[in-house]
Amino acid sequence: MTLEHSYTEAVESVIFDADQIAEAVERLAERIAADYRGQPLLLVAVLKGALYFAADLSRALARRVDGPSEVIVAYLTVSSYGNAHRSSGEVRLLKDTSTAVTGRQVLLVEDVVDNGLTLQYLRGRLLDRGPASLRTCVLLDKPYRRFADVPLEYVGMVAPDDFIVGYGLDYQERFRNLPYLARLCPGVFLERKG
Repeated sequence: MTLEHSYTEAVESVIFDADQIAEAVERLAERIAADYRGQPLLLVAVLKGALYFAADLSRALARRVDGPSEVIVAYLTVSSYGNAHRSSGEVRLLKDTSTAVTGRQVLLVEDVVDNGLTLQYLRGRLLDRGPASLRTCVLLDKPYRRFADVPLEYVGMVAPDDFIVGYGLDYQERFRNLPYLARLCPGVFLERKG
């Protein structure tokens, strides 16, 4: 099977469906709202994978009247995968956030934490800028290959030790737009030509 096949044929199985994802986002928003009640909150989302998660989380926080007094969403972009389906371990900052974090309550929003190196790198960069506080919210925790001991204050779900796509997570820039999180068929992991 090649990447030119339809998305449906490329998906081996759904790991978390849209309802399970929505429930996890709501649970996280409830906890975060309680912790930041009445305070302004800066969400710093890691692109591209956390795009959908950060959008849904910020909307879920906005629906809570006893939550943060305001929620601002900022983005930064990193790369650690390239075209592979396992992280290279080398983290590169492709685009930094233009929003100041100094003196602010900052919540770093990540799609998945696997080896922890990306999160360790980003936490270090943000802590150097002097936020009032810095916590981490991750949709998927994959603790099986963790190299870096990183704090995860808010975890949506624990994922199996599989390469997962959908809901922002991709393989070679594809499958991001799936409304669920899925395991790809083994034959999908072929190099694209051209």
